[in-house]
Amino acid sequence: MPEPRIDVQEVLTAHGPARAHLHVPARARRGLLVLGHGAGGGVDAPDLLAVAAVATELGMTTALVEQPYRTAGRRGTPRAPTLDAAWTEVLAHLVAGHGGHLPLVTGGRSAGARVACRTAGATGADAVLCLAFPVQPPGRPDRPSRLPELDGAVVPVLVVQGDRDPYGLPPSAPGRTVAVVPGDHSLRRGLGELPATVRPWLEALLSR
Repeated sequence: MPEPRIDVQEVLTAHGPARAHLHVPARARRGLLVLGHGAGGGVDAPDLLAVAAVATELGMTTALVEQPYRTAGRRGTPRAPTLDAAWTEVLAHLVAGHGGHLPLVTGGRSAGARVACRTAGATGADAVLCLAFPVQPPGRPDRPSRLPELDGAVVPVLVVQGDRDPYGLPPSAPGRTVAVVPGDHSLRRGLGELPATVRPWLEALLSR
């Protein structure tokens, strides 16, 4: 089978240039998957790359998006409104370039999953894929739970969570599937289970 092509696009936003790493399948495109990175990580996270490989095998173009603060070399994470605004602009650009009629799945790992949940309505996502959703900061019971962000994604959601994730385990809910794999917040120990977890969920979305 021909290998997918990887293109890198710079996308200008009001908060600076973002960067989209596009994994383009060799066969006809069946959908668009857009994933964001964690707060302190990048698009080379092993779980993001594993999901990108599954999606491209299914014929989905997959974009791994670097937020503007990361492309500028900064480590400090901006506030949620800035992240959400830049993400929404990148999504609009990618959807326009790949045909709005294709199924659109957004998501990411950790902080990237939070952004995708908060913006699911604004971006027109058909579903959201969350890797290691950070429900509650470890050791900080005084901090508010992020569960309302997950609840606010009013589209089908798949959460893949490590069984020892210090950020907690979100509950299943109508329209939300929570798949538990071995490991902590990095999901490294559960990488071997990611393809079998994500593939049937994506296949079901594409066959609707």
